[in-house]
Amino acid sequence: MAISIPSTMISSCDGPRPIPLIGMGTATESVHLVKAGIIEAIKVGYRHFDTAAFYQTEKVVGEAIKEALKLGLIKSREELFITTKLWCNSAEGHLVLPAINQSLRNLGLEYVDLYLIHYPLRLKQEDFKIPIPKESIFPINIRDVWKAMEECQNLGLTKSIGVSNFTTNKIQEILSFAKIPPAINQVEMNPVWQQKKLNEFCKKNGILLTGYSPLGASGNGWGHNRVMESEILQHIANSKGKTVAQISLRWIYEQGASFVIKSFNPKRMKQNLDIFDWSLTKKELNKISQIPQQKHTFLSSMASEPNDVMTEIDAELSLE
Repeated sequence: MAISIPSTMISSCDGPRPIPLIGMGTATESVHLVKAGIIEAIKVGYRHFDTAAFYQTEKVVGEAIKEALKLGLIKSREELFITTKLWCNSAEGHLVLPAINQSLRNLGLEYVDLYLIHYPLRLKQEDFKIPIPKESIFPINIRDVWKAMEECQNLGLTKSIGVSNFTTNKIQEILSFAKIPPAINQVEMNPVWQQKKLNEFCKKNGILLTGYSPLGASGNGWGHNRVMESEILQHIANSKGKTVAQISLRWIYEQGASFVIKSFNPKRMKQNLDIFDWSLTKKELNKISQIPQQKHTFLSSMASEPNDVMTEIDAELSLE
């Protein structure tokens, strides 16, 4: 039996609209596992799937949606919440509409539920090659790009728009001129990088904070084990008869944030949803708040050499 995932409301072109508080991520080095993983996730209860042009999983996500419809796992596409993202090589005003239209073709959809600016920078390169050459990295003209993002929503190509890896300063800049404010800010968030300041700022401005790498992306080439190996989290998990993953995910949920998590293991998929009929005590929350903080995902690691634009963004993100 599928587990029912709670939702919260975000702004959209149709007025307030629900988004499931747990989504399945598709950023992976094992793209061949994504389609079957999504099918299994839908059976378990997942309804929000997060992809991006950069992940190169949009086509596979689209294939999985068609397969789920064919199998009768869902009755219509409207049962799903699909997020994708504008990659930095299209982060110019005149390139945004072509980019979202290409994503929609990849997905085989008429619209996405949420379209995010992946990073607050611009790349001058046609492909998704990593490492990024230093000379290809430039600041973003956020006013022009956001105006184009608003057009995407006004045209119905996406129901909502938002940002990813944006600091309070960069969001404030958008809010100073935006006709449509961001609905979401998706950032690295977990018990070893808690984003307290940014979460508080987003709440005050009606923006939902969504955490990626909620368990540290352990097992991926870009991930770490600091969440799963935390002695504090392990102690709390043992005392409550829960897994470290469940403690970490419940902690994010209790911060009033949502999150996207990736697992292709059916057992862990179910475990990661089993966080809603229990809670953390004040004492446990206090212990988690004392975990030493360390940001892990640094944008500059994607470049061939350090670049002033990336270094500045990393510095701002590290202060959040």
